[in-house]
Amino acid sequence: MASKTETEFKRRCLDTGISKPSIFLGLLSKHHFDVPGCFGSDIMHLASLNIPDLFINLWRGTFDCDPKDDKSSWDWAVLRSAVWEDHEKDVASCTSYLPGSFDCPPRNPAEKISSGYKAWEFLLYLYGLGPALLYNILPERYWTHYCKLVYAMRIMNQHHISTADLKKAHSALLQFVYEFELLYYQRRSERLHFVHQSIHALTHLGPEVVHVGPLIIISQWIMERTIGNLGEEICQPSNPYANLSERGLQRCQVNTLKAMIPDLEVEKPKIPRGAQDIGEGYVLLRARDRRWYKLNEYELAALRKANISYLVSDYLAVYRWARL
Repeated sequence: MASKTETEFKRRCLDTGISKPSIFLGLLSKHHFDVPGCFGSDIMHLASLNIPDLFINLWRGTFDCDPKDDKSSWDWAVLRSAVWEDHEKDVASCTSYLPGSFDCPPRNPAEKISSGYKAWEFLLYLYGLGPALLYNILPERYWTHYCKLVYAMRIMNQHHISTADLKKAHSALLQFVYEFELLYYQRRSERLHFVHQSIHALTHLGPEVVHVGPLIIISQWIMERTIGNLGEEICQPSNPYANLSERGLQRCQVNTLKAMIPDLEVEKPKIPRGAQDIGEGYVLLRARDRRWYKLNEYELAALRKANISYLVSDYLAVYRWARL
């Protein structure tokens, strides 16, 4: 902006890598969103892609090994051969025990982890199932170290974080980063490539929450979902980018009208096909048994204890539904 000639402007662009003022410079500093303070951490890619990519490769022993190093000394690399095969089956077998609200369950990592394993699957795998499935598989000191990460990231991914919980999570992350250098990197130059940028980024999450609020609210999850939704609406493959721009414009126009005139949108509760509304905000969702199922005495006693109002008979048969 201070360049006096076109030549000087081009030279400065080349030197700095900046070709024009950023749109973010239009945000007023009095609102504490000036550059670079408005660029918060992306907890989606950090927690769901970068960290899993590092640790799964370390635990499987597939991480790059320096010629001066020796993989046989990697006592953390336990997910190999039969152990890895059993572990991958355990991950896949957990699907039937996860609530439907968990969305996409982690698939067999051996089959999908290198091609199409989703960020949501990594999140459930590493921070949900991992502590249980890796217990007594990872050596205790590595498992304990890993659990500090899980503890902290479960707090950091919440929409509401108390000050006390934030302090505990930040402390756990600082311990995790410090111990990572002691356990894995071990201050050895040939293992310096173990310390990815994602490890250091963990130390910034706590202060970032103080600065911009819970990171899940400003994460990339929302943008990725929006990209997916708009992509599904492309109906003209011959000119997809123009079509995508038009869909985005129409979405903005509709959202603007809804914001200006809220009465334009009337909320109509919809339930999935085949579902059954049982009142008070509860819906029975498919799938459902084709034939009735006679309850045993323990199941009947449990339903009575729950004070279900329509239990009128000692001989009770029900159709079992998949979800509530």
